[in-house]
Amino acid sequence: MGSDAMLDHLVMRRTTVLALLAVCALAAPAYAQPELAGSWAPRGNEFTTGVGLPVDFTGMPLNEEGRLRALSYNESQLAMIERQCQGWPASYLVQGPFGLRVWSDLDPVKGTVRSWTIGAWEDKPSMTIWMDGRPHPGEYDLHTRSGFTTGRWEGNTLVARTTHLKAGLLRRVGAPVSDRATMTTRFSRHGDILAVLVIIDDPDYLAEPLLLSKTFQVSANAVPAIGPPCITTFEGVAPGASVPHYLPEKNPFVDEMTKKYGVPRDAVIGMPETLYPEYRKKLAPPPR
Repeated sequence: MGSDAMLDHLVMRRTTVLALLAVCALAAPAYAQPELAGSWAPRGNEFTTGVGLPVDFTGMPLNEEGRLRALSYNESQLAMIERQCQGWPASYLVQGPFGLRVWSDLDPVKGTVRSWTIGAWEDKPSMTIWMDGRPHPGEYDLHTRSGFTTGRWEGNTLVARTTHLKAGLLRRVGAPVSDRATMTTRFSRHGDILAVLVIIDDPDYLAEPLLLSKTFQVSANAVPAIGPPCITTFEGVAPGASVPHYLPEKNPFVDEMTKKYGVPRDAVIGMPETLYPEYRKKLAPPPR
């Protein structure tokens, strides 16, 4: 074989190998999608909506309307029969004390994941994350506690977007969330750890997005997929009674955190500027 023929042969082989590599690269996924199904126990080292002082909106960027609604809230509302089982919004999955039970539903033809479901418990409905590309409903379609959620993979992170949420509470002491709020949730698995980041946008009650996070760990014990049903009972407030509330500037607990812990009132009532490090410059130096 002459030198020219050998050169042509080598060029042809190199071109063929490059073409095969390109085909393989296109066929293989850019990232391995981690397995999310299973039971996840909370690690318990982050803030939850547990029982606290009646006025505690620290870390929340409430706007003026949000603060008025929050400070009018009276926890005696939870004793009303018609409000006992109203439940929590979808963001409760990173705010409540419970773990997560996650499972998938496969497309019967393609074998791909059609949806992920996060189980329910007494205070929170189950959430389905649709992965099949279906659109969100129209603006005036049904709103529910869990909302309507679609998901997509960004690398090895599942990004879910939730709309059509019912109005409710972001914190059990009265911080509100409207039915125009949207929620973006990012699920990232790192070995046995599942990190969940929630970003809530609410044009009615939040001056800027609210960020919440929580970490979970693979659990050898099964987390219940469905909790016990909520059963109403008489708790001292007769059906049809007026809704317990506080008038503007009449909440008796607004200064309780300031008196007990020295937390500035602006931070207690959720002023947005208190979320940033620069706010420390406005704080009085601690007593010596």
